[in-house]
Amino acid sequence: MNIGFNLLLWTPALQEDQFHLLSSLKNAGYDGVELPIFSSDPAHYKVVGKALADQGLRSTAVTVVPDEAHNPSSPVAANRAGAVDFLKGIVDSCHAAGTEILMGPYHQPLGVFTGNGPTSDEWQWAAEVHREVADHAQQAGVKLVIEWLNRFECYLISTMAQGAEYAALVNHPNFTTMFDTFHANIEEKDPAATLRKYIKSVGHVHISENDRGTPGTGHAAIRESIQVLKEEGYTGWLTIEAFGRALPELAAATRVWRDLFPSPEEVYTKGIAYIRECLK
Repeated sequence: MNIGFNLLLWTPALQEDQFHLLSSLKNAGYDGVELPIFSSDPAHYKVVGKALADQGLRSTAVTVVPDEAHNPSSPVAANRAGAVDFLKGIVDSCHAAGTEILMGPYHQPLGVFTGNGPTSDEWQWAAEVHREVADHAQQAGVKLVIEWLNRFECYLISTMAQGAEYAALVNHPNFTTMFDTFHANIEEKDPAATLRKYIKSVGHVHISENDRGTPGTGHAAIRESIQVLKEEGYTGWLTIEAFGRALPELAAATRVWRDLFPSPEEVYTKGIAYIRECLK
């Protein structure tokens, strides 16, 4: 398995004056990083890709759809077309950076609710969008992984079972779902058992503590989930996702109202040590 670190702890878009973070994470033992890519800029991400290669780091990426005008599950055809164009642009930036996977909850705008659960029409509309984008991503050498979120952040896909069912609906060889220990801690009665049940649908894993802080300091079923991944022969990424208050907009979106760790260094040094311990 590969161990990665999500750069959202520091930045919504990695800039050249932040490239020192890459050497810090490489020195800490990481195999790669997860790049936040929220707007398409292939020229910039080509520079990012070179910085990654210079450090011997690989990468995955995360994105979200920004608004209703780019909503894959919208009943409005123009909005769904906007989603296709937006996601293809993000894929192009991933390709420029040499990024292997584009994951994230790009099935609906975050924090938008209808007051009901997902409808079959919404799933069908979104699946058509993701099928088209998956074709484009396959040609670019980028795998698509949809992230399901807990019910307080989205309504379209909010459990491991739904993530697996939705990936089956999209039915594309370049499209899977993922497992996140934070969201599973909220939504699954037995996270590790659920992971085992749907392991064949899992194309990426986020290691995230129940409070979004340092992995291993809370009660999310991280050790149990890693044990399942070992036993089931998973060979993909274990990417730490932690959030702090350095980015006010992200802190508000992830509901981080207090300091969850003394420093980012604790998160990435103790986090990787904990994962390695779990992998023994």
